[in-house]
Amino acid sequence: MEITYEFPAALTALSSIEFPWDYDEKTEEPAPGNIDYEPYQEFDSAKETTDWIRAWTGNEELDGAAFRVFGKDGTGGLVASWLVRPGQALAEQPVAFFGSEGEAGIVATSLGEFLWLLAGGVGPQEAVEFGSDSGVPHDELRAVAEKYSGLPPRTPAEVLAKARAEFPEFNQTVESWCR
Repeated sequence: MEITYEFPAALTALSSIEFPWDYDEKTEEPAPGNIDYEPYQEFDSAKETTDWIRAWTGNEELDGAAFRVFGKDGTGGLVASWLVRPGQALAEQPVAFFGSEGEAGIVATSLGEFLWLLAGGVGPQEAVEFGSDSGVPHDELRAVAEKYSGLPPRTPAEVLAKARAEFPEFNQTVESWCR
């Protein structure tokens, strides 16, 4: 029997927050403290997820059932729970980022960890491309993490170190899906 996953209250809470994004026209660079993340109010449909994973990997055999997409960045990169832990709740599944230019990575080992990553001012795209040093803590996001994570506070560096330690082969796994 397939487990169904409801959209978590924590993700709904994120959808009411305005994520900081400024662009410095003089340097043509994003301003420090930006979080390039646009939360959804519901998961992408199964069809949308299947279409995305097939297009992203070039593999028509994939069906997207291993993912629940719940956000994106400004370039179209997607954020998803990767349902790799059989029988576990969605909140216990790792969070992955798939960039519009082929970059990919696990950014948190669970939804609670993901909330702390955001609270530290690091979005999923920034985590994959720049690591944990790009963030400026964000009070509203910290309040969401405190309320919904079920975890004591963590820094973005701690979140990313744990994710990379638990899923060191993720990029090779993704490459194996690509055709």
